[in-house]
Amino acid sequence: MPARDPAPADLRLLVQSVVDYSIFMLDPGGHVVSWNAGAERAKGYAAEEIIGRHFSVFYPPGDVAAGVPERLLAAAVADGRVAAEGWRVRKDGTRFWASVVITALYDETGELRGFGKVTRDLTERRGVARALDERGRLLAHLVRAQEMERRRIAWDVHDDTIQSMVAVGMGLRLLGERLPEEYAALVRELDDAVDAAVRRLRGLTFRLLPPGLDSGGLVEGLTGYLEQAFAGSGLRFELRHRLDAEPPPETAITAFRICQEALTNVRKHARARTVTVSLSSLDRGVLVRVADDGVGPPPHASEGRHDHFGLLEMRERADTAGGWCDIRGAPGGGTVVEFWLPAVPIP
Repeated sequence: MPARDPAPADLRLLVQSVVDYSIFMLDPGGHVVSWNAGAERAKGYAAEEIIGRHFSVFYPPGDVAAGVPERLLAAAVADGRVAAEGWRVRKDGTRFWASVVITALYDETGELRGFGKVTRDLTERRGVARALDERGRLLAHLVRAQEMERRRIAWDVHDDTIQSMVAVGMGLRLLGERLPEEYAALVRELDDAVDAAVRRLRGLTFRLLPPGLDSGGLVEGLTGYLEQAFAGSGLRFELRHRLDAEPPPETAITAFRICQEALTNVRKHARARTVTVSLSSLDRGVLVRVADDGVGPPPHASEGRHDHFGLLEMRERADTAGGWCDIRGAPGGGTVVEFWLPAVPIP
């Protein structure tokens, strides 16, 4: 008996039941018109929550601002289909690395009826691949080399330059006690300048070689940094963490350095009263959020369009490590720096 062709109802049942792939349709304007079990599992939306909404809700703010969703639909219309990989956003705001295929759908008259979209979550596979490839090993060596150089510079500054300048200051004070007042005042000014330079150099060694990171791990390192960086500032801080395990050394170092830059910006520019650092394990990686209640981010920071070197450095560190970094305004005021780094040990 010949096999029968599957009926439309059978095909609908098949699509609706697939859980490993997000399969759904968009209307010609990009609004969701169907939703399967795989889409709900991957993105977190129930059908009644997402149908009718524009599919750009699945893209990071920077991609939306740059027009990525619209460009993908235009490419599908021009070429029949388009394939892409990139970060996508779940209902709860977390991100996953996705492989996406969008196909333009036409009726028998040639009129565009919408788009078929198939998405697969590749976050775990991407993290494992990164840990095994040569780029991952080179990154680990680079991070370790950078930290060794920072440590060497910090020791040189502390044991040589600072000690020499402290000796100069002591000599200036002794000299000032023996000079007439008209000259002693000038010597005191020079001594004050030396003291200020010593304080700046001690601040530099603290930034280069923060406490606790080597011996106690990421949480202890950030705790020590917060306590010293905001001592006497009047700014209240809180560190929350829900880490399943201590991340690999190169991940911990990268996370610390991004947090360090974000917290430096809070201290210098935010005019904030409070700042909260949150760490959690997610998708075989570490999700970090630094949130303050200050004046907010620079214009266009969420789109990656800014001239501030520190913000650019945070993004580049996360990108190089195989993760992502998002900088945006917080509801009610302030800034949120959120980033994710893979935490797969590198052989």
